[in-house]
Amino acid sequence: MAIRLAPISPLGSLRRQAFMKNSSITTTILSITAPGASVLHGEGGRQLARKANNYAAALRDENPDRYGFFAALPSLLDLEGCLDEIRHSLDILKADGITLFTRYGSENLYLGNVAFAPIWQELNQRHAVVFIHPTHAVDTNLASPSLPQPMIDYPHETTRTAMDLVLSGTKRRFPNCKVILSHGGGTMPYLATRVANLVKGTPMGKTTLQPSEIIEDCKSFYFDLALCGSHHTMRLLLDFASHDRILYGSDFLYAGEEGIRSFSHDLDSFPMDETLRNKIYFLNARALLPRFSPT
Repeated sequence: MAIRLAPISPLGSLRRQAFMKNSSITTTILSITAPGASVLHGEGGRQLARKANNYAAALRDENPDRYGFFAALPSLLDLEGCLDEIRHSLDILKADGITLFTRYGSENLYLGNVAFAPIWQELNQRHAVVFIHPTHAVDTNLASPSLPQPMIDYPHETTRTAMDLVLSGTKRRFPNCKVILSHGGGTMPYLATRVANLVKGTPMGKTTLQPSEIIEDCKSFYFDLALCGSHHTMRLLLDFASHDRILYGSDFLYAGEEGIRSFSHDLDSFPMDETLRNKIYFLNARALLPRFSPT
């Protein structure tokens, strides 16, 4: 079962089906990657999100055991539009979760910003699954032409928004939200202890949380394995995260089938017992999304 597999588009449908068959994937969760519906502003963004979600729901309804979807939202700066789409997607369309991006607008408005508190409140009230996918930083200048943003900047953006959610107290105030971080949590599992130790007794970080609380909240996320199934990454993630919160992911089709298969091969060859392997490959996802559990 892939917690994240393919973009919502007619173009990707045949390739998605072929990839699922060749990769022995039985269930796909569809989502839209950045910039999503927020590429348009105002009413345009609202209409695009609604159209995408209705289309995804129709695909799901054709084969509900095989497909699910994380609903798209307009820009979070359109507060009323987002709240309306959350209600429509979760209450009417019965989406499996909601997709958010790491940052919104032309400034550094990451997901722990106080402006987004009403959105987290709405999601918390519904015990929603929230899938966070990175988008570009405010500064889009590349370090090198060989390093396009998705290669290293996107994982760093995931780290920024995850730590913003933790240090702002947002993650702790809305504990019913089951938040999935893309790409193994970016660099957050590697840097969490650094952050926790540096905020103690230094002016570097402004938070009321104790170091142990910071680590606890960092570990409370779910982590998908899209493009990060290498052995050294798995060792770090298994040491850091609860084994119940690690989920298989592919990043099809944007990453390219050859790259995805390389990471899948690494994951398949990583030494772990069958109980843990089954949890990561499908049991954890079924627990998170219980409608896919066998009756």
